[in-house]
Amino acid sequence: MEYDYIIIGSGFGGSVSALRLAKKGYSVLVIEKGKWFKAEDFPKTNWNFRKWLWMPSFRFFGIMKLSIFKHVAVLSGTGVGGGSLVYANTLPIPESTFFKTGSWQKLRDWEKELAPHYQEALKMLGAARVPKLFDGDIGLQKVAQNLGMEDKFDVTNVAVYFGEENVTKVDPYFEGMGPDRTGCNFCGACMTGCRNNSKNTLDKNYLYLAQKYGAEILAEQEVCDVKPLDEKDGANGYEVTIQTSTKLFSKKRKIRSKNVIFSGGVLGTIKLLLKLKSNSLPNISDRLGEDIRTNNETLVSVSSLEKHKNYSKGVAIGSILNTDANSHLEICRYSEGSNAWKLIHMPYVTGSNVFSRLLKVVVALIKSPIQYFKIYFVNSWAKQTVVLLFMQTLDSTLRFKRNIFGLMTSTVSSGQKPTPFIPESVILIKEYSKAVNGISTSFALETIAGIPSTAHILGGAVMGANASEGVIDKNNKVFGYKNLYIIDGSMISANPGVNPSLSITAIAELAMAQIPTKEKI
Repeated sequence: MEYDYIIIGSGFGGSVSALRLAKKGYSVLVIEKGKWFKAEDFPKTNWNFRKWLWMPSFRFFGIMKLSIFKHVAVLSGTGVGGGSLVYANTLPIPESTFFKTGSWQKLRDWEKELAPHYQEALKMLGAARVPKLFDGDIGLQKVAQNLGMEDKFDVTNVAVYFGEENVTKVDPYFEGMGPDRTGCNFCGACMTGCRNNSKNTLDKNYLYLAQKYGAEILAEQEVCDVKPLDEKDGANGYEVTIQTSTKLFSKKRKIRSKNVIFSGGVLGTIKLLLKLKSNSLPNISDRLGEDIRTNNETLVSVSSLEKHKNYSKGVAIGSILNTDANSHLEICRYSEGSNAWKLIHMPYVTGSNVFSRLLKVVVALIKSPIQYFKIYFVNSWAKQTVVLLFMQTLDSTLRFKRNIFGLMTSTVSSGQKPTPFIPESVILIKEYSKAVNGISTSFALETIAGIPSTAHILGGAVMGANASEGVIDKNNKVFGYKNLYIIDGSMISANPGVNPSLSITAIAELAMAQIPTKEKI
């Protein structure tokens, strides 16, 4: 069968594309390498590695993937609904700087043109302000007070159905076209998969409605080739080759489509396109893999020694502190019992080289043996711990390229290389630790190798005026080919400095608005 559009990936860009194209009368196939998940399929805690982690070599087919590069460790999502299954629900609109910097800045008046699409995205994703504060949020509020920044503290806007706690109601969003929803119980399990039917994941809005309009979703399949039918510019369409992503053996299948949209996120789209550039799609811009960004962020855990507090209660990210024009701090939480992260945590220290940091780790353990013993062996880690997420709009970029083994590697492209030891974040970590009577720890990779972690990897196929400036144009069309689009985090062409899911959704809405309704024959 031949489709009008094949969409590779079912995250924010792919889901928006699927719904809008299906509504316009096009035949649509969404291909997703991850699995379908119902509420009961998600792990009860992150100790269930098989359901939580995506590690096919170990036969783990969960919703979260950890990818480690030379300069950054990346957390990403896998499954029907992409990153929405594992992200922290937070939906901020970036500051004006985002729209006026980067390779896309002169292509449109982005802030003006995207404004209505941000509102549509907020509506579709069911955004709502967090209705109450919990212990972790109160700790951040205390930091704001101590720093004289009370007016900079706020609750977040999140994709969660609050309603009545644990009460199921008929679709509250789409006039009965959507699924029933259950009011949030503030269990804190957003990032291991919502088992309460409260999180507004993409399979409950965009993808759910796309299927109503005839879109097909093919899960547990991975695209391994996209080849123009005419061997030239793709004017006659493409042949897409797929293979299983969860079974050990299967035959490859070929499907034809007039148009193809890459929506696999940076780690999916850029990896695949770097491979295809060497054979099937050689005309892709040489800018492919350039301008890879994180939000210049750090992730540090703080475990409180106050047993009567419960830091796991709330939504994944319930509050935020905007510390200055370029920076802000959020607290993240996991549900009670999801203590697996502590296995790869070490005392949080800073230093210019690995030897000084390891020495400081030893000193920290010697100075506070009882406190660290409680964290690692006695303390219920998730119940007593928040993860501090610090982000900046200040820019630096990486380049991803393909090595001789077919693997992606990273190099610094511009600015300073990413670091987990940002001075502003160090101060805030100390302040939060003081506010909650806590001890800070971080991923061992940060302590040992100085490699920061991010859940917001962006860029690699940015917009430009031509192929020498970017990989796609202002309408998300790939330079050098017809009927080929990139609509996902890899299109982000500047540093948003905030959680990017809403921006990806809004830009996807704008891209789809440029495509006309299918003509009836």
